[in-house]
Amino acid sequence: MNTIRTDKAPAAIGPYSQGVVVNGLLFASGQIALDPQSGELVGATVQEQAEQVMRNVCGLLEASGTDFDHVVKTTCFLADIDDFAAFNEVYARSFGESLPARSAVGVAALPKGALVEVEVVAAVPATPRRD
Repeated sequence: MNTIRTDKAPAAIGPYSQGVVVNGLLFASGQIALDPQSGELVGATVQEQAEQVMRNVCGLLEASGTDFDHVVKTTCFLADIDDFAAFNEVYARSFGESLPARSAVGVAALPKGALVEVEVVAAVPATPRRD
């Protein structure tokens, strides 16, 4: 098991890892719209927060040697399920044509008052990406 640590995503705010890679799969902890440097919540709307969430997810994917094209499953949590369509606009831009399997649920509350949280499972290629 390889534990992922990167400053391109927020540090864990509890007793968990940002992500772990096991048997060629990244299991990333859920990301909310925290700025990785300040630790403060970014954005007042679900779209603004979703943009930051996807930047955080991207940071974890890059630190693991993978990318959005290799994400196989996401779980999306929305503090208000009525934000589903607005969230989908940002989500779809992040993934483009490579849409993974997904669950999306409305929840009563998220950490730090966030409006959205996304966790991913991604394949990590045997040959690391070269950017």
